[in-house]
Amino acid sequence: MAIGWARDGAVQEQIDASVESEVCRARSRLSQGEGLTCCEDCDEEIPEARRLAVPGVRRCVRCQEEADQHDRAHSFYNRRGNKDSQLR
Repeated sequence: MAIGWARDGAVQEQIDASVESEVCRARSRLSQGEGLTCCEDCDEEIPEARRLAVPGVRRCVRCQEEADQHDRAHSFYNRRGNKDSQLR
């Protein structure tokens, strides 16, 4: 139920748009193509077990964790341009 001046269903549309945006962002981060044997960031060898577990892997665990933390720190912004879209 929308409250105030918003039309019915507006809140759900914002939720759906936020979810869709995150799904697209997550899919764009999936590895594509052939993986590497050495990390693209630090040039350390990527263990075979990781290469088998994560097809298309391009980073070692340490560098991937750092990249994930960087992404997490920059993902909490208002995608829809108004305060009502911040539903966290």
